[in-house]
Amino acid sequence: MSAFDDLMAFERETQALARVAGRLSWDQETVMPRGAAGQRAEEAGAMEAVLHARRTDPRVGAWLDAAEAKDEVAVAQLRLIRRSYARAIKVPADLATALARLTSKSQGVWAEARSAEDVSAFLPTLQEVVTLKRREAEALSDGGDLYDALIDDFEPQMKALELSVMFDEMRPGLVALREAALAQPALASLSGPFDEAAQLRLSRDLAQKFGYDFDRGRIDKAVHPFSSGSGDDVRITMRTATDDPFNCIYSTIHEVGHACYEQGIDPAHHLTPIGQGVSMGVHESQSRIYENQIGRSRAFCGYLYGLMRDAFGDFGVTDEETFYRVVNRLERGYIRTEADEVQYNLHIMLRFDLERALMADALQVSDLEAAWNDRFEADFGYAVDRPSNGLLQDVHWSVGLFGYFPTYSLGNVYAGCLFEALQEAVPDLEAQLARGDLSAATGWLRKNLQVHGGLYEPREVITRACGTAPTAAPLMRYLDQKFRALLA
Repeated sequence: MSAFDDLMAFERETQALARVAGRLSWDQETVMPRGAAGQRAEEAGAMEAVLHARRTDPRVGAWLDAAEAKDEVAVAQLRLIRRSYARAIKVPADLATALARLTSKSQGVWAEARSAEDVSAFLPTLQEVVTLKRREAEALSDGGDLYDALIDDFEPQMKALELSVMFDEMRPGLVALREAALAQPALASLSGPFDEAAQLRLSRDLAQKFGYDFDRGRIDKAVHPFSSGSGDDVRITMRTATDDPFNCIYSTIHEVGHACYEQGIDPAHHLTPIGQGVSMGVHESQSRIYENQIGRSRAFCGYLYGLMRDAFGDFGVTDEETFYRVVNRLERGYIRTEADEVQYNLHIMLRFDLERALMADALQVSDLEAAWNDRFEADFGYAVDRPSNGLLQDVHWSVGLFGYFPTYSLGNVYAGCLFEALQEAVPDLEAQLARGDLSAATGWLRKNLQVHGGLYEPREVITRACGTAPTAAPLMRYLDQKFRALLA
């Protein structure tokens, strides 16, 4: 075989092992017994040691030097393998293993601390995570910005300065919309309780409606909703609350957006570097456009209202217009995952600034809760009432995902661009959504973005789908038009 063939055969095995490691994490979040946490940390560390050894195997470097790309797909495969190899050889094996072991353990510590509302029980472990992530960033950065090195893991070629400029441009418009909306009279509230079994049935029906393939996936419950896997095994989780069915409904639609991206990739790319989403920003564009521009649209809300009436009977909202307004209302709240479209990005900006300061050693872990609470009150106008509504609400830092948060807002930006292009491509989109027909919308996304996987760089795949380079302008136009109309 050629050097390229040898490399791809080796890479296929590495990708398969990485999927096994991913399912260890899925299991930990869904069905693993609590008493297994210590052993799972050892298992995660052992798997990472194997994966790191493969990713840094000298043969990979030799194959890369000798391999020849004969088509566009091969060029993309080599680009991604070369990037992964260059990063992997910079990180010492003992550090990679220690991070995997620690973040597996830390996840359980965070969950216990969150349940007990006890920040002090989590901070020592978080300090260990931050210390190791700084070591990793130092190894990766070649003397450059540590935070940029971490962002690159999730959004290649993106820089903190560029994100900071974008966020500064977005913030005034978001704050103005929020202030105008919060000054409006309160809307009707949902009247529960909402049966959990009925929520689960509805979430499954909605997942299928949005194109999720249950022959290659499943839905389970977890503390924090997430999507896991790629190719022919893509799993999602959601959560339920008997007083708030939207928690289940929209977390399901959001995670289905992630899952459909992975399920929509060309099967020829499975178990190869391009057989998965190209970046977390692009990934988030799919979950956010499914959840917001489609799932919270006036047209689809009319259809969803009927499904809700069928599932729960009278739930305190008497007509489709009121239901649309309730779904999209802006109100005071603490939780990022439950935030409306306007305030969501403000949650991300808070986290972006805090973790950037942590990595720059301008903020200490011991001061993080106070910094979070001060920033939240400054940004949102009221104080955090308990740790699970503040510092302890997200799982990300416990598992070492520093540099991940800004891709959520970047995904919103990409989704704004994609939605403008989708509306132009499907002129009767609203009429289709009003009848619950999502095939044209999800089909356009699959054809123009999802099928490519990692074939193109993040900005290139958005530009190809939209016809123009991505900017925040389409998102801000969409938000302004939608919420100014709701305020009228």
